[in-house]
Amino acid sequence: MAMGFASSTRRRSRRGGRAPMAEINVTPLVDVMLVLLAIFMVTAPLLATGVPVDLPESNANALPQEPQQITISMVADGRIYLDEQELAPGELTERLVAIASAGTAQPPQVTLRADRILPYGQVMAVMGEMNHAGIKAISLVTSGSVAAP
Repeated sequence: MAMGFASSTRRRSRRGGRAPMAEINVTPLVDVMLVLLAIFMVTAPLLATGVPVDLPESNANALPQEPQQITISMVADGRIYLDEQELAPGELTERLVAIASAGTAQPPQVTLRADRILPYGQVMAVMGEMNHAGIKAISLVTSGSVAAP
């Protein structure tokens, strides 16, 4: 037993007398994180408040903040409505092209409402017309009361 002890001390002395430390010192990390937390707690209220400024009056119109919203409805018998107005067959594409090329900075937000008994191909044809007109973002309206299959 004494022999094993002596050999282990010899091994230790060959490596410089210190065994490698296998623990990570997290104290500096915690210190840095607490300092960052204190900085963010001090600066966050300053970002939310502003300097009171008495702005001059202007006759200019305010810029629109929300894009134009369009609702396209497809009823069970195949009729198509743009907002509240019924469209003639084939009229949807030209109306969508006119709306998309109206020159606004933001494209219109389009919402598609289709009756559940309509064939999938008919709904996809209308979505294809929207894509052809340049409308790439379409929101589909569903009823949230039906459970998933």
